[in-house]
Amino acid sequence: MRVIPNSHLGKWSLGLVIAMPLLLLLGGSLSNTLYKSIEAGDGLFDDVIQRPLVAVASLAGIFCGIIAFIVGLIAITKKKDDALLVYLPTILGALLILFILADTILPGE
Repeated sequence: MRVIPNSHLGKWSLGLVIAMPLLLLLGGSLSNTLYKSIEAGDGLFDDVIQRPLVAVASLAGIFCGIIAFIVGLIAITKKKDDALLVYLPTILGALLILFILADTILPGE
């Protein structure tokens, strides 16, 4: 089993999963610095209106994780890319999707 992906899709999957925590970290740091005095909205739409940079950075990070899962899955199945750094983004993206589904189905108080 190789470590580095061979296919372009595998490399994209790896790049997207690297961008995901960076964008989520950017969104978190913006909420602690730039928007410290502004409270979070009641929902996603309110948060986009009140703190647009935080919402856009965080949503972009989430979308990067979901797309990394999809692209990694295509690289594994169609391109037969069996590199370790293709399986890792696919697993992380799947865990992100499971977390989002669990949070949607079983919301916390």
